[in-house]
Amino acid sequence: MAVTKAERRLRIRRHIRSKVAGTSERPRLSVFRSNTGIYAQIIDDTAGRTIVAASSKHVTAGETPVATAAAVGKELASRAQEKGITQVVFDRSGYLYHGRVKSLAEGAREGGLKF
Repeated sequence: MAVTKAERRLRIRRHIRSKVAGTSERPRLSVFRSNTGIYAQIIDDTAGRTIVAASSKHVTAGETPVATAAAVGKELASRAQEKGITQVVFDRSGYLYHGRVKSLAEGAREGGLKF
């Protein structure tokens, strides 16, 4: 049987998550991309809690989805700076590193996060 796009992404996601884990010193920046929006959160996997989150629903910037994703990355970085977070581990959740995912990562780097 053919593997669907969603099954392929989940397999890649499991592979990434086996190697990437967030600690309290260096939490994980997780990305979720839907057809209409993009969501990002910084997670401490040892405590099992979300520290900071941002989404395109609450950020109004950019006319294109790529520009909106960059604005979400900058907003997430500024919220993380307020909590004292400067370094993160990037988790692309099985998505290819281009387009909105890449734009969000670059926006977070511009905002001051290091990964």
